[in-house]
Amino acid sequence: MNRITLLARLLCTLLVAGAVSPAFAGPPDRGPGPGQAPAREQGPPPPQWEQLTPAQREMVIAVLRDRWNDNPQERARMLKHAERWKAMTPEQRRSAKHGMDRWAGMKPEERQRMRALYDHARQLSPEERAALREKLKTMTPEQRRAWMREQRELRQRRAPGDVPGRAAPDAPAPAPAPDRRP
Repeated sequence: MNRITLLARLLCTLLVAGAVSPAFAGPPDRGPGPGQAPAREQGPPPPQWEQLTPAQREMVIAVLRDRWNDNPQERARMLKHAERWKAMTPEQRRSAKHGMDRWAGMKPEERQRMRALYDHARQLSPEERAALREKLKTMTPEQRRAWMREQRELRQRRAPGDVPGRAAPDAPAPAPAPDRRP
């Protein structure tokens, strides 16, 4: 075989391989599914604050400045959040970020349910909240779902004047959570 024929065959093989390989590459990435936060771009991390140019710093601050100026009623909340964030440990910040990402990925109906739960939890005393948190920690995910269904049904049957989180005097106490020990 002469050199030109060999080169032509090699070129054809490479062209065919290039045309066929996308068919075997798997499905295209369609981004995050429902309830998932978008993936972060890969590559080198952005520089430290001190390494930003004055123009880059101004660009970052401008976003916050606009939010601050456009929402005077939110300024106290923004300050409070900044103070809380600064006081957090790195692990607490990761946990908070995870929660924010989960919230961003929720459907409107899921957010509505979560707001109702948060409102209910705010009405509990600190001791009741701590007890509820401990109770939920000991449950398996399936037990938590069952308990949440029970609580939702109890709330739907509750009279409009009843105080959430407190059983009516003649109402039966909610069933205790099943023991998850083997």
